[in-house]
Amino acid sequence: MPATQRPGHEPAERSADDTASPRRSGRRPMPLWQELPILLVIAFCAAALIRTFVVQPFFIPSGSMEQTLLVGDRVAVNKFVYDFREPRRGEIVVFRGPPAWAPQFGPDPDAGFVSNLGRSLGDLIGISRPGDKDFIKRIIAVGGDRVKCCDEQGRITVNGVPLEEPYVPANSPLEIPSNGMECLSRRFDEVLVGEGELFVMGDHRLVSQDSRCNGTVPVENVVGHAFAVIWPSASWSRLPVPETFDQVPDAAVAQSTAAPPAPEPTPGGVAGAVLAGVAARTVQCRSSRQRRLLS
Repeated sequence: MPATQRPGHEPAERSADDTASPRRSGRRPMPLWQELPILLVIAFCAAALIRTFVVQPFFIPSGSMEQTLLVGDRVAVNKFVYDFREPRRGEIVVFRGPPAWAPQFGPDPDAGFVSNLGRSLGDLIGISRPGDKDFIKRIIAVGGDRVKCCDEQGRITVNGVPLEEPYVPANSPLEIPSNGMECLSRRFDEVLVGEGELFVMGDHRLVSQDSRCNGTVPVENVVGHAFAVIWPSASWSRLPVPETFDQVPDAAVAQSTAAPPAPEPTPGGVAGAVLAGVAARTVQCRSSRQRRLLS
């Protein structure tokens, strides 16, 4: 029979499995050279998802929005807000230009695979130049609005209300006649903006090519609402809607409060009106005479 083990004494030998178990209980860390590529892929996928569905940085390529936005600024563009509401007057939007809008830049014949790949990666963080048909402008009028320029003081009117625009640093001259092909003149005839369309203009009217000569923009072409400047850091700021747009009535309200139409002229013009008055006076006199005779 085996000897009985006395209390308080450990066995002299342990199995190999018992000895190795503490080492196997701890997980070996992944080497950095293996972990880093995985982290980069995860970060890239997260950035792509955020850019596609939530917020996209946008590089300002031209001076058409000066001094609100300068060349080289980066703005944050909310890409989902218009899934819940319609665009509003005064907001700054990024959109894809309709066919009538000429590209901002010509194609780059020297662009190769590496250049295009770098542009795609830079687009994720807003450091690459936008597409040739990507524009950023301010909404002046929405569907149903009537917009024209100018009133007696050279101002744009929307639904009959003039806009006070201190954000416009250099306006187009009034003297140049409008030709409908180039946005050189400040003046343009009244435009009835169609439903589902936007009338947009750049803040720097002297150089901006916009709805004055290119036509309206479909709402479905809008990429998102530019709501803040995020680069350079010294220019961090919100992009609020100017107060002047709060004074503009909706199109339906403006039509209901319009002056009633003038009464139609009496047939025969002034002469007809005079004859009608004489005839009424004659009838009145005869009635008075008859009443006196009867009395």
